[in-house]
Amino acid sequence: MKDRSSTNYQRSAWAFMGPGVAVVVLVLYLPVVYTVYLSFTEYGGLGSPVFAGGQNYVTMFADPAFLGSVVNTGIWVVGTLVIPVGFGLFIAYLSFGLRGAGILRIPFLIPYALSGVAVGVVFSFVLQNGGALSQALAFFHLPGADTRWLAEAPLNTIVMIIAASWQGIGVNALLFTVGLQSIPKEPLEAARIDGASGIRLFTSMIWPLLRPSTTIVVGLSIVNSLKTFDIVQAMTQGGPNRVSETLGVTMYKDTFVNSDYGLGSAVAVFLSVITIAASVIYLRRQLTIGTGSGTPAQVTK
Repeated sequence: MKDRSSTNYQRSAWAFMGPGVAVVVLVLYLPVVYTVYLSFTEYGGLGSPVFAGGQNYVTMFADPAFLGSVVNTGIWVVGTLVIPVGFGLFIAYLSFGLRGAGILRIPFLIPYALSGVAVGVVFSFVLQNGGALSQALAFFHLPGADTRWLAEAPLNTIVMIIAASWQGIGVNALLFTVGLQSIPKEPLEAARIDGASGIRLFTSMIWPLLRPSTTIVVGLSIVNSLKTFDIVQAMTQGGPNRVSETLGVTMYKDTFVNSDYGLGSAVAVFLSVITIAASVIYLRRQLTIGTGSGTPAQVTK
């Protein structure tokens, strides 16, 4: 009787889970498998794919534009860790505990409501040759009026990182604020009694206690920067001469502009592997540090 009830329970559970599992398989896993398959073929979008072995991967790594996109993606990872994460933490820490801090953080959150394409269009208007920034610099007789912000590498990548940072600082500040609010008050009060304040209090007590929030913010930043596409496509389309491409833009161009689905799929597989590997390595390292660190460092007089 017990075995029959257990079997009925399992059948009921699978009846509820089945539709969700089927949707995940159809929407997520099958496209991944098909993309991996296409990466080993020659396929232009018409007819049937022709098996080509690892030729697409050989072509991909031999392409200087692809290697340049790998470098640019690495710059994006570093830049989006330093600027939006760093400034987000700075804003959250300075505004924490202040009256009306929620209102003060609203201007930083508004850009996050915009799409990446909208941010790219706005900054393109500001940074294009003869655009708003160049005109303002020329009006006030300041240097830089003739700078080609979006036409010279790596300057174009740097200004696009700044544009993305303008959009992402607010949400990072919000996440860090949530982390600050979750810190118990007793350890901080004890540290202040021991004479800790300012930078010393932050490095010895607050920063270690913010590790969960930092793990989330940095992890999301790494993944999002590796997949960067919309802002680059809106501002430079990877140009000029493909010098500002990221892996996401290279994948798009190879697949949909050049109609080389095999090569584009190879770039997609490479990008997926890099993203998964970076996420796993980072999370394992953070979990290892978190397990071995114990409590925050004791503050001594």
